[in-house]
Amino acid sequence: MSTTRALYRAYTGPLYQVTRQSDQTHVDVGLLPDGYANAAVQDKFCANTTCTITKIYDQSANHNDLKPAPPGGAARGPGPGGYDVPAVADALPATVGGHKVYGIAISPGMGYRNDNAKGTAVRGQPEGVYMVTSALHLNEKCCFDFGNAETNNLDNKAGHMDAINVMCHGEPCSPDAGLDMEDGIYGHLKVPSGTTFVTDMGASDGQHTYAIYQGNAQSGGLTSTGIIPLPKGYQPMQQEGAIILGIGGDNSNFATGYFFEGVMTKGMPTKQALERVQNHIVAAGYTGQLRR
Repeated sequence: MSTTRALYRAYTGPLYQVTRQSDQTHVDVGLLPDGYANAAVQDKFCANTTCTITKIYDQSANHNDLKPAPPGGAARGPGPGGYDVPAVADALPATVGGHKVYGIAISPGMGYRNDNAKGTAVRGQPEGVYMVTSALHLNEKCCFDFGNAETNNLDNKAGHMDAINVMCHGEPCSPDAGLDMEDGIYGHLKVPSGTTFVTDMGASDGQHTYAIYQGNAQSGGLTSTGIIPLPKGYQPMQQEGAIILGIGGDNSNFATGYFFEGVMTKGMPTKQALERVQNHIVAAGYTGQLRR
């Protein structure tokens, strides 16, 4: 899923939905002929009012769309019924492929979820996950995640998540990428501080091993932890298959972060496959100065 571009060559549907505050109507933001977001639709629809991103469309045939997350064991959101609130639609302008687009800027109280996702890895099945994010606009709070989580919005203990995470450590911010596997984030692969656009990736066989990868989404290749053993208590994993963005599995909604695109796969991708993904991300042409 992405608010910036099509991730499948054949995809022609909408990327995301925005809802305007003035009258609570909404519109879908689709694609330009070259596969990038048609942000002019959003700009016209949201002129002279505030809009929020109320749905992020899954581009796969599973249609696992994300909407504002319900309350969980760690936190209720500030929205109606304790739901998290959606991100402000124009808070993260960027340029991709020479086009103006918008990413998703997560602040505390915001987050997205689908507890009824289809076709995701469960109960120790292998998985891959990546997101294009940033080393900017991060804090040390839980949890700026994208990936696999519990279906009941509770902390169901070790192994019940498999989500890529990026967060700060210390002051000034020293960010790293890791896999949030519940009751622990593992891997801790350093991300160069201040990197504007970052590719963070995780891969796990669900039984014994995993690896973290990270790179600059604008240039170059990937660094990696290499294939390493899953932590004690996480062999095998116990993923439940929900999808989260910007929060932890129990709706820990205290983190900040930037999101532009991300994919979860059922199956553990090889290093070579992830390197090809990184090449495609670099070729997409992410540019722009983001707010720190």
